[in-house]
Amino acid sequence: MRHSEPGTGSGDGVEGARTTGPPPRGTYRIEDLAHRSGTTVRTIRAYQDKDLLPRPRRQGRANLYSDLHLARLRQIAHLLDRGYTLASIRELLDAWDTGRGLGGVLGLAAEVAGPWTDERPTRITRAELDARFGGAPDDDAVTEAIELGVLEPLVEDSDSFLVPSPQELDVAAELHSAGVPLPAIAGHLRELRCDIEHIAARFLEFTTEHVFARYLDDPARRTDAHAAEAASLVRRLRPLARQTVDAELARAMHAFAVRHLRSGLGADDPSPPAEGRRSVELPAEVISAVEALVGRDRASAFIALAAERELRARALDDMITTGPPDEAVDQSP
Repeated sequence: MRHSEPGTGSGDGVEGARTTGPPPRGTYRIEDLAHRSGTTVRTIRAYQDKDLLPRPRRQGRANLYSDLHLARLRQIAHLLDRGYTLASIRELLDAWDTGRGLGGVLGLAAEVAGPWTDERPTRITRAELDARFGGAPDDDAVTEAIELGVLEPLVEDSDSFLVPSPQELDVAAELHSAGVPLPAIAGHLRELRCDIEHIAARFLEFTTEHVFARYLDDPARRTDAHAAEAASLVRRLRPLARQTVDAELARAMHAFAVRHLRSGLGADDPSPPAEGRRSVELPAEVISAVEALVGRDRASAFIALAAERELRARALDDMITTGPPDEAVDQSP
């Protein structure tokens, strides 16, 4: 006696029962559907329980599936291969079922989930990795690189790694060759990622508010054509984030590098003093306190204005203390 599986309905125990003659053209019994789709009967029933697959049509004692079920199973397999979870697949399929167009939704999802860089991952052996970082094996550094995602172990080759960003590994190698310890490089990368993730989040909030909100908030813009339009916008806006960060980083690096160089050479103000100006020595703690208050660029101006205000205040106090000047008394009759 066959037992029906939970959650599949009272007739599931006989859905594969043979009826007289073959099923109608374009329909399949569950075993045939599993064979054609490359899946299993158990998986098909699980998809039905999760509302990923429509219920079959009942005919006599058998449940019959159609080409629609076969296409849906192939769509699910395709999405699973691309890394989607069953929950996200259900959302995408709901979009299709409500008329929003699966093709456009998938195109938008693929555009967003695609690579945001032109870099191509490479492979590196452990021997090559050790050679690039001084030649001495450092298991702790490799473990930390894996945790950071700089290296990814390969299941098929335990002595090699996948490098998702060769440029990032190149930077680490250059810094190490310049004398920076590997733990310091890893710590710096962790800090940098926090800053970069904040920038990325702000850019996405900005573009969502001003560009993509109309697609997300307006049900009329959830069609296949609008999803394709949104995907095109993603392609156009994608490089803007990198270009903006590159430009602002170049500006900030120039300003700070020049400032650090002048400070290191003791030449914060290399220009000769202007006419009518003199240099005055002040305690270092006073200068540090002023810089903390108003910034290094405005420290000298702040000190000058504070001194000027003090001189004016003293002049006012002096005038009040001495009182008005004596005036001649008119003694005419």
